[in-house]
Amino acid sequence: MTLTPPPFDPELAAALEMIKDTLPLKLTMDEIEALRNGPGMAMLAAMDLTLDGAFEVEDRAVAGPENAPDISLLICRPAAPATDRPLPVIYHIHGGGMVAGNNRAGVNDALRWAKELGAVVVSVEYRLAPEHPHPAPIDDVYAGLLWTAEHAEEIGADAERIVIAGASAGGGLTAALALLLRDRKGPRPIGQLLMYPMLDDRNDTPSSHQMAGLGVWDRTANETGWTALLGERRGGPDVSPYAAPARAEDLSGLPPAFLDVGSAETFRDEVVTYATRLWQAGGVAELHVWPGGFHGFDGLAPQATLSHACQTAQMEWLRRLLAE
Repeated sequence: MTLTPPPFDPELAAALEMIKDTLPLKLTMDEIEALRNGPGMAMLAAMDLTLDGAFEVEDRAVAGPENAPDISLLICRPAAPATDRPLPVIYHIHGGGMVAGNNRAGVNDALRWAKELGAVVVSVEYRLAPEHPHPAPIDDVYAGLLWTAEHAEEIGADAERIVIAGASAGGGLTAALALLLRDRKGPRPIGQLLMYPMLDDRNDTPSSHQMAGLGVWDRTANETGWTALLGERRGGPDVSPYAAPARAEDLSGLPPAFLDVGSAETFRDEVVTYATRLWQAGGVAELHVWPGGFHGFDGLAPQATLSHACQTAQMEWLRRLLAE
């Protein structure tokens, strides 16, 4: 049976047409290096992370997992905090399909939230697949979170008010981190913000078939990312939930979650299913399915009306969370 794809939002469709040649649609393993060295990396290096002086910025190397290299944390602290009290932390995990990106990728979202809400941003760099398959990425993300909690006072932060957040692969790693912290009885984040997260290595939902060859990050690219992370285990019976959170049998006892996803993207169905399972496990979750949204639309077309609605929903969720 042929599945008809849902239409893109007209404003987003026009934006997608303008940028489509620069985006990873049908990414293959032999194209990973080109993705890593594309023009986007130079743009990241040129970003003003201070937001015109609003933040003091530091790159710090901290201890990584046992018998593994140090990891790099990008630490952005408000230059003139409005209070003497320790500030909440947004612990940010970048996207890139498990194969690309660094701790500056996507951090502009976290900085925007932090400037509005008065928070410290800590963005973690993790080892990339396929050179470093699972569990290297989640191990690095976990080690960075432990360091952040243990050294919160040093960076003017409150270890009891950490929000973990990420988009795409970073959203999947955020969900995995929440599971790992629960299971290891580590520091408990007060919330998890999962933006169009990459959750399910099986890559076989109706939305993954509907959007094949369309939009951003289609089924072929998704298979490439998961194969890089898991190798021959991808799609098989022995995949860890700390690699693919959709594999978790128990979603109880997790921090409140915000999940969003476009209706016209590969990850739609796995995200909706994950939110539903959080509710079924007695958890707290807020889900937004943005009509006509393609993968990463809010970052790739930030001026679009739908992008503004998406950004507002994220900010309001964080505002309510941090007010509790």
